[in-house]
Amino acid sequence: MCIDCGCGPADHEHHHVENEVLRKTISVEEDILSKNNRLAAGNRVLFAKLGIFTLNLVSSPGSGKTTLLEKTLVDLKSEINFAVLEGDQQTTNDADRIAATGTPAHQINTGAGCHLDAHMVGHGIEYFDLNAVQMLMIENVGNLVCPASFDLGEDFKVSLLSVTEGEDKPLKYPQMFRASEIMLINKIDLLPHVRFDVAKCREYAERVHPGIKIFEVSCYTGEGLEVWYAWLKEKVAAKG
Repeated sequence: MCIDCGCGPADHEHHHVENEVLRKTISVEEDILSKNNRLAAGNRVLFAKLGIFTLNLVSSPGSGKTTLLEKTLVDLKSEINFAVLEGDQQTTNDADRIAATGTPAHQINTGAGCHLDAHMVGHGIEYFDLNAVQMLMIENVGNLVCPASFDLGEDFKVSLLSVTEGEDKPLKYPQMFRASEIMLINKIDLLPHVRFDVAKCREYAERVHPGIKIFEVSCYTGEGLEVWYAWLKEKVAAKG
């Protein structure tokens, strides 16, 4: 019997091989996050120096991040100078949509990767005249798991949750909503047609992140966007 773990002779080798793999996996993950955090800190220092307010938009696919961005950019383009980094595994579809609004945009394709990281953002912003940017919007890859762990140097993470997804998302993916200072409940124009309990969704989000700021919006009707816009303008003015 193994003194360290109590396993029998037949299981000893297999047990310790598994433990060694686990230790190496944890070590690699720690190294990756440590390097990312250093690069994110560098991004944050640069954004602070230039007075650029930065948001990291995160959500599952189809929640409406790109549509929210399009609407926001068009409605506020006379008041705020934006730049947008778009993260997707493939295609330039979203960056093309953003560029059509007249906003500087750059696409980052992650291939098999499920999130953006600070290194990608650091290189992505090289495509912009940062001295002319007041606000950087980063649309992360559609995923409610991996992007929660990666700091990009942003001021805030903003989670989008559409009413077509179910009000229990904050409980299912608590790390993401715990990491997000802001949550937008999107597509509220569809509430008469779907089973979605707004009050429960708000309660669940508060449960995993007490004090999280919540906006209820519809990019289709414009409902709630004025409050979102007011918050953005306030933060940009404070950062500048």
